[in-house]
Amino acid sequence: MNPFKPNRPPSAALTARAEIPTPVVANGVATLRLYDVIDAWGGDWGVSAGEFNAAIDALPDGITEIRLLINSPGGEVWDGLAILNALRAHPARTIAIVEGIAASAASFVAAGCDEMVMSRNSEVYIHNAIGYASGDAEVMRAAAEDLERLDRNIASIYAEKSGKSIEYWLAEMPKDRFMTADEALESGLADRIEGADSAPVARAHFDMSMFARPRGDRSPRAALSELPSSTEPGDPNRKDDLVAYEDLTAGLRERLGVTETTLTDEQLLAALDESLAERAEPDPANPAAETTPVVTSAPEGSVIVEAGAFAELQRQAGLGATAHANMQAQRHEGIVQNAIEEGRIAPASRAHFLAQLGRDEAGTVAALATFPKGTIPVAEIGHSESEAVTDNQRLAAKAGWGTTKKEA
Repeated sequence: MNPFKPNRPPSAALTARAEIPTPVVANGVATLRLYDVIDAWGGDWGVSAGEFNAAIDALPDGITEIRLLINSPGGEVWDGLAILNALRAHPARTIAIVEGIAASAASFVAAGCDEMVMSRNSEVYIHNAIGYASGDAEVMRAAAEDLERLDRNIASIYAEKSGKSIEYWLAEMPKDRFMTADEALESGLADRIEGADSAPVARAHFDMSMFARPRGDRSPRAALSELPSSTEPGDPNRKDDLVAYEDLTAGLRERLGVTETTLTDEQLLAALDESLAERAEPDPANPAAETTPVVTSAPEGSVIVEAGAFAELQRQAGLGATAHANMQAQRHEGIVQNAIEEGRIAPASRAHFLAQLGRDEAGTVAALATFPKGTIPVAEIGHSESEAVTDNQRLAAKAGWGTTKKEA
């Protein structure tokens, strides 16, 4: 039950600013609401640990249970930890109830309570800590170490709640996982789900696009520039070839009974080779003769493929890998050519940036986007004398100077 519903009687009316936690107390139970960004500034920027903990400190004596209603995109790690520890320090039993979403810092605040309850259709979102730094290599290394320490600290909260290891959660957090109520319960973060099955889908209207990691990279979406369109040099986006390649690899996985979809081309080919080797054992009595192995039974989930068809699949997989490499090279050429035409880099730097794209495409694209346009002149500066000479010759011809035509 949400005591903050607008149809409550005027005597229990709250302030218009929902982000300031104003407790509702009844029968020894205090209900607080965390419905905004967790931010150290507080005020219009969100709810700070100072504001939230002041509300906890003001609770009357005799409170035996604190119910924390959550619909928050999270925010600053340290303020989130301060809120969590204030709840831990209070003698009352704490119950976090996720009503919309408990994301980022709000997720470990919820997980750190004595009980975490998911409302029907609510969600949890976990990810690695994000920070920003400016300085030399030493500063950047220190910033990276700080973030890794924070990740382990956050993972320890999930681990204590779920019974899974810290390493398990350190492996899950980089995936930027959105978990449904059922998935949160299955993972061990949530203790139970409450609410009617017919309840409408509850989603928070918070913009969390900064956390998104397109194509699996670790750079915030805002730092990435768009890849060249298909009209740019090199024809980098070839949808038909890409679809055919994906169909081919999907067919290989299906025939081999492989459920893992993140295998590289090399790993998929290795699986093909291994399966072929297992099916093509030579006859010791007649090694020169071509034999067909007799298969009495196949492991569950396996698919038996005729040797010729299997060899053809290998050949097609090799062609698919080559096509994929060619498409990637064309895309990289298009990215560099576009940067040159926009005057971001010099043509002499082409080979350098092509090599950088091969090592870290997302990071290089982001770096190119930071270079101002027009830094390197790409338009013609001045004119050669050949054009002027041509004009002079044309004028001389009109005047009849230097003509070789003879009059009759």
